[in-house]
Amino acid sequence: MTVSEISPMVRSTRSLLQSGWTERSIVAAVRRGDLHGVRRGWYIEAADAALLWPESRHLAHVIAVVRDSSGDAATSHESAGVAWGLPLYRHRPNRVHVTTQVSRRISSGPDVMRHVAPLPASDLVIRHGIRATSLARTVFDLARTLPPEAAVACADAAERMVALRGREWDEDAVGAWRRGMRERIAAASGARGVKQARWVTEFANGNAQLPGESVSRLQLARLGFRSPRLQVAVPGPTGKTYFVDFGLDEVEAFGEFDGRGKYTDEALTRGVPLAEILLEEKQREDWIRGSTQWRLARWGGEHISRTSALAARLASFSIHPPG
Repeated sequence: MTVSEISPMVRSTRSLLQSGWTERSIVAAVRRGDLHGVRRGWYIEAADAALLWPESRHLAHVIAVVRDSSGDAATSHESAGVAWGLPLYRHRPNRVHVTTQVSRRISSGPDVMRHVAPLPASDLVIRHGIRATSLARTVFDLARTLPPEAAVACADAAERMVALRGREWDEDAVGAWRRGMRERIAAASGARGVKQARWVTEFANGNAQLPGESVSRLQLARLGFRSPRLQVAVPGPTGKTYFVDFGLDEVEAFGEFDGRGKYTDEALTRGVPLAEILLEEKQREDWIRGSTQWRLARWGGEHISRTSALAARLASFSIHPPG
């Protein structure tokens, strides 16, 4: 969800009192679980909180902190990441990150992590009313500091955001983005985490459409698959084209990451009954196997939590890493 969608959900004590709540009713609602505390003095109703993914919950926390704040600090790191709509893949920050270039000593609080670092004007934007680090600066900070899985998911999503123009892929935009990231990393030689940032940005590929696909790529690389193709086109019947998440050319196999949303999210299913979706998937898979004579393996989020889990899943389809 976006800042504009979440902002009305985040309400201060003052706002609640003005709309008819009392201090006693607020306390009682928190105890019952009808109100969730976002931070001291800020709340979100349980019905609204139930709609939020973890990234959106953190964004609600960011909104509350920004409303309480003054000064020129910029939302940064994973907190800027959620403002940009980047996935954090199982990374659950419990503090809002802000960066300032003020040289005087500053301290962090129980729910705010403050960083001191240079902040040139080119690295600052107003994102939906939130003063935040630019997309490139945000990805650079996240690539240095997040676990590799979340860092790759963020880098892939950012490249996709830069390159995708409607349904068209802008190769020039991708090239400019990658050059800019390389220059930024080269200028930060010796900084904390810069070695990981260099690897992550070189590994990034915006053709990965979901965080689960990004992490699948990482685990496949760890298993020794050198260059899986992404979104591989396979000619289908009557002029159709099927797209498969991964082409494992070295072992003549395809791979598909199946997130639960593919079968349960109404925005993706478009109201089509589950039985019909499953039948179409089976027909599609049978065609791909039959027309290419390649094996096809499916896996889910539980299979990419560890490299060994994905290896075991692939082995159950008689697919093994290249020797």
